[in-house]
Amino acid sequence: MLRVALTGSIGSGKTAVSDYLSSLGVVVLDADQFAHEVTARGKDAVDQIAKVLGPAVLGPDGRLDRAAVRELVFADPKKRAQLEAIIHPRVRQKMNEAAKRAKAPYVIFSIPLLVETRQADNFDRVVVVEAPSDLRAKRVLERSGLDHDAFSAINDAQASDADRRRFASDIIHNDGSLQSLHAQVDALDKRLTDLSREKMRPVRK
Repeated sequence: MLRVALTGSIGSGKTAVSDYLSSLGVVVLDADQFAHEVTARGKDAVDQIAKVLGPAVLGPDGRLDRAAVRELVFADPKKRAQLEAIIHPRVRQKMNEAAKRAKAPYVIFSIPLLVETRQADNFDRVVVVEAPSDLRAKRVLERSGLDHDAFSAINDAQASDADRRRFASDIIHNDGSLQSLHAQVDALDKRLTDLSREKMRPVRK
């Protein structure tokens, strides 16, 4: 089985790619979903986050106020590093456990901060989704409650396209139609399936 990382800047279209891969029957493990799981109410990570960031990040019901957390950590790199030190190891462990249970030629690990957290070398392949900055900003502002300043803060905290390309095995260009995106993903799926079969083929002596 191939371990394949999927990454890209905010608004690049990672979700569109992973959703389409899922529709093809590919196993997709989403780091953001696992992050929500490990920071759900009652999880030990929530208590640790409150100790680091302060009780103001908890709502009256004990749930994590994700908007408050986001505002704090993107204004303070030290706090962001402390938050990541709590969440990322837990997410990594759960994703690896899920991958071991998968019965598939390859598994997609969707990790927005792959390069930033120095995980690229842990994978057989790295797929990078790219789109121009102005298009990414337009998408994010239309789909979420973030304003342009919030988008810029998140974008500036992430690796650059050039940084990601250094680790890329495959690049998906998401600046055109959905049909174009799907065609690229179809080709990627075939390529990864073929590579997995080649990897699993026994060596003849």
